[in-house]
Amino acid sequence: MKSKISVILIIALAVVGVTLNARLPRIAQALDSQALDSAVITSTVTPRNVILFIGDGMGPEQVRAAGMYQNGLEGTLVMESFPYSSTMTTYSADHDITDSAASGTAIATGHKVNNGVVSVALPGDGHELETLLERFHKHCKRAGLVTTTYATHATPATFGAHETSRNYLDNIAYDYLYQTRPDVLFGGGANGLYPDSATAAGYAVVLNRAEMHAIRPPLTVPVSGQFGTTHLPYEYDYFIGADPGYNTLPHLSEMVTTALAILETSPDGFFLMVEGGRIDHAGHANDIARNIFEVLEFDRAIEIAYTWAISRTDTLIIVTADHETGGLTVIANNGAGNLPTVTWSTTGHTATPVPVYAWGVNAELAPQVTDNTHIHQLALAGFTDPVSCVPVAARVVDFRDRTRQIGQLIVVMVVLGASLHTLRERRAHSAQRQKQFPWRQL
Repeated sequence: MKSKISVILIIALAVVGVTLNARLPRIAQALDSQALDSAVITSTVTPRNVILFIGDGMGPEQVRAAGMYQNGLEGTLVMESFPYSSTMTTYSADHDITDSAASGTAIATGHKVNNGVVSVALPGDGHELETLLERFHKHCKRAGLVTTTYATHATPATFGAHETSRNYLDNIAYDYLYQTRPDVLFGGGANGLYPDSATAAGYAVVLNRAEMHAIRPPLTVPVSGQFGTTHLPYEYDYFIGADPGYNTLPHLSEMVTTALAILETSPDGFFLMVEGGRIDHAGHANDIARNIFEVLEFDRAIEIAYTWAISRTDTLIIVTADHETGGLTVIANNGAGNLPTVTWSTTGHTATPVPVYAWGVNAELAPQVTDNTHIHQLALAGFTDPVSCVPVAARVVDFRDRTRQIGQLIVVMVVLGASLHTLRERRAHSAQRQKQFPWRQL
């Protein structure tokens, strides 16, 4: 008897052990998907507008090199004149060295995810992580994404899409057009996003600088700027005459000017993310000339926003990077107009902490930023729930959900009606037969 009880206990413990072993990794994954330091940066003041600049691949040495070339001295760019600054780590959930998808997701959602993942909880249960764009929409603010890469590239995607892979470009475009619906979406064209699909989704589409400049706010529909069929040209190539693309396509600073003109008409304010995406590409190529020229155009775009905001008291500007690319080190300053002497240690990304600069409402909180997840907190410092309105994107989704429910209800009612009709017919038929053959009741 005792031996039987022992066997039963062993089997029971084994079952419990297997169950716990299966559940614990899932529990650990769920914990991994949580925001880090989720209540570190807070404020009692709420900015009306938040403008976030991300220099893709822009580490501290990239900033130094650009200042040396432009002005003969480091520390002289517009971003460096901002009163508050910090540096932050960029590691992802599964690697010391991040990619743009994981780091962009950390900035956009406040959560660490695996490399390649676009704003879904992986590790974790895979649920969609709310982005800054979606949060600002919930507060009835307009929101825009501007980049020098094609518009479905990793960094902008993390603010306006939810996908398990940054490579699902068609899905990312669909998320833009039918789920998150940025009010402004400017970048290179194609790669999943096309004029016909954007027009069908209710977007106004512009394809070049002239059409972009012809926009006259306020607009009643969102606008998609699809400039060319890939990334926008390198600024250096235009400077030396090797690529005439900017004869017809807009520079980053021009896209920011138009985006601000559109978004500033929002009665409740706005959120704008601006990416200098090709800093990263030049870093991968260890090309200091193209790297510097991309940083300088990025800084001009920052100057546009700063000039727009400087007379206001309701705007926060944050400047940072998603990671450093190339392992750049400046060896010698060769004066204004001359490229500095530099070395590169890799053609990939590095774990080098990246700079953070801030100006405006809540900018004094920027020194508290030590990790990329903190940018999300800084951008939302002062925001509280409950939300007082339902944004357009949510109303579209809600309408579709209700339409689906109504359709399902109609189907149920038709089936129920048909069943009742059949039941009545059977009862009538049975009663008639009983009158004709009363002996059947005996």
